[in-house]
Amino acid sequence: MVEKVYFSHDGGVDDLASLMLLLAAEAQHQIDLVGIGVVPADSYLAPAISATQKIIHRFSRHAEMLISASDARSSDPFPKEWRMDAFTVDALPILNELGVGQTKISSHSAADDLQRLLMQTSDPLTLLFTGPVSDLATVLLRQPELNKKIKRLVVMGGTFGPGNIAEPEQDGTAEWNVFWDPQAFKIVVDAGLKFQMVGLESTHEVPLRPVDRLRWAKLRQHLSLDFIGQAYATVPVLNHFETNSTYFLWDVLTTAFMLNAELVQTKVLTIDVITKGISRGRTMITPDGHPVEFVYQVDHDAFFSYFENTLLGLNGK
Repeated sequence: MVEKVYFSHDGGVDDLASLMLLLAAEAQHQIDLVGIGVVPADSYLAPAISATQKIIHRFSRHAEMLISASDARSSDPFPKEWRMDAFTVDALPILNELGVGQTKISSHSAADDLQRLLMQTSDPLTLLFTGPVSDLATVLLRQPELNKKIKRLVVMGGTFGPGNIAEPEQDGTAEWNVFWDPQAFKIVVDAGLKFQMVGLESTHEVPLRPVDRLRWAKLRQHLSLDFIGQAYATVPVLNHFETNSTYFLWDVLTTAFMLNAELVQTKVLTIDVITKGISRGRTMITPDGHPVEFVYQVDHDAFFSYFENTLLGLNGK
């Protein structure tokens, strides 16, 4: 049976590349994409939704796909400079040539639409979250029994090493997706789900490098890789040393893992989340925590081959 997938993303370049990978996998009958929610975390909402519409219109036949806007908000927003990337991607000529198409924006919130999908489905859904899990937490607070309708939850978030927060009144132990809404992450961790987690350290073997951009440039005769190359041209690569803004393929790795577990190695950890104070958003290993399947090693070459070869099958219009 084809796996039914709901995708929640927060509008960054890596999130939109993940959407491309999902559309390619669906075109190859690996999954059935049943819904998309957009959270204004690593983006602003309007350009992230607009870019999502244009990608669906240009690279799929999903005229019926409903996109839902999240009403979740954070007291610890992502840096403005990072959030601006969605405006750039939304303005790319390759997306604007054909416009937004017929893809509709829901009149309900992303949490409302996810709740409805879970209530109505006869087959449990796989949930892929490459941004904060706020909308899922809202659903589980309303109806905890809907955890039975979730086949598995695949999340990009957290770390058990150094974090990537450089903000006042925070000790640097958290990862941004969890830091944005730590209470939501704890609710989801505690919900008894089959939880599969990609953390910051999971992505150390898949940084964005100049050689990757060059390889995509040489494949730009393929519409899907042309878009990938253009989109990733807007963000900083790993050159001589890592900075707080260096781009890793965090979300694409998470999506690829959901589609093909053979690309990685995992282990089960029991974890908890700190929700308050200067360590808010910190994910930690503790014997009193809840089990998650954690990606600890990635086959670099196999990952990039899978990403690129899968996208080559997405022809677009």
